[in-house]
Amino acid sequence: MATVKESQIVAAPEGKKKEVTCSAWIRRKEGKNNSDNKLLVVMGRSATAASPALLELYTFDPKTSSLSSDPWKFVIGEEGANPTGFAVHPSGDEFVCATTKGCKLYKLVPQEFAYHLIAKDEPRLESVGRQKCLAFSTDGSKLAIGGEDGHLWVFHWPSLDTLIDEPKAHKSFKDMDISLDSELLVSTSIDGSARLWKLTDGTPLMNLDRSAEEKIQCCRFSRDGMKPFLFCTVEKSGGNVVTVVWDMATWKRLGFKRLLRKPISVLSVSLDGKYLALGSNDGDFCVVNVKKMEVQHWSRKVHLGASVSAIHFCPTERVVISNSDKWGAEVTKLTVPGDWKVWQAMLVLLGLFFVSALAMYFFYRTSDSFWNFPMGKNQLPAWKLQEQSHIQGSGSMFIDDSEFPDEL
Repeated sequence: MATVKESQIVAAPEGKKKEVTCSAWIRRKEGKNNSDNKLLVVMGRSATAASPALLELYTFDPKTSSLSSDPWKFVIGEEGANPTGFAVHPSGDEFVCATTKGCKLYKLVPQEFAYHLIAKDEPRLESVGRQKCLAFSTDGSKLAIGGEDGHLWVFHWPSLDTLIDEPKAHKSFKDMDISLDSELLVSTSIDGSARLWKLTDGTPLMNLDRSAEEKIQCCRFSRDGMKPFLFCTVEKSGGNVVTVVWDMATWKRLGFKRLLRKPISVLSVSLDGKYLALGSNDGDFCVVNVKKMEVQHWSRKVHLGASVSAIHFCPTERVVISNSDKWGAEVTKLTVPGDWKVWQAMLVLLGLFFVSALAMYFFYRTSDSFWNFPMGKNQLPAWKLQEQSHIQGSGSMFIDDSEFPDEL
């Protein structure tokens, strides 16, 4: 296994990188099978003169940030069907692979010390033609696909009943995303327009406002579970590209910022919503802290001279996979602040408990308070306490006998 260092390529052996056309993370749920790995990576390879089109499955080790060197390989089987993209179901049990001829559904079956892919016949998916965008909703109940011909399909999952069938949604799809609550879909076109759709009833909602000189390109919904926003990259006159933020409550622009400072080819958001990734047309990409809207990681010349076509955040680690037609898939470990682990938080709480206990003990030993009041045999009788109180109040060291009756 090859360890991933900062901006180090580990996706494929030299000479085979160019064959990788797409990739995606698969997060397996824990406890299903003892042989299950929590994280997998699926990659698609185009056909060559010596090899048919393939799907490959890699295991990922989060402790060392490394991919397995010997993946499981599966032949797609359909002539001329080179893979172009993936949509992985949130369960991690299945995924849809877009090809140059249509879409194919695969079931991921864990076996002892291995995995197996089972292709399932779904005529509705196989007949949709070449697709540029595809995504499952967060709750896994819907699948949306957008084609090169501008046709938008949204299916209920797993029944594949049609929710939206819009042949002229766009001139041709550029990008697409589904909101965290699975109720909205945003899509952009190569002509610079952007549309919003309601997935609750399958109807168009509105077009995003833009000036005549603006082209909306890439789009992503926020995913941190706080106030919902929509992020879009917008190309202005002169070729300047900015990242614009829309408030989803009013659909008004909150502001914009120029982050990558060059033409942007792809936009992505981490699963926890803390980071955005922006890829350029010349092979660079950066990672932005959403809360501060500041760049916290740069990877330059990762896809030298090629447009970055996709960036996929690892579901659990600060690692990304980026793709380009020229250089294939590249795996990069991000130089961003690490997240708190559960054991780290527990250790801090335990330390605070011990510090508090020591402080209370020190207070007990040094303070003149109720807690140091003499008890038991050392405690004075009540009349003696009254005498001492009177002495302290009068300022005299002696008791005035006139205040007490003579003893009988």
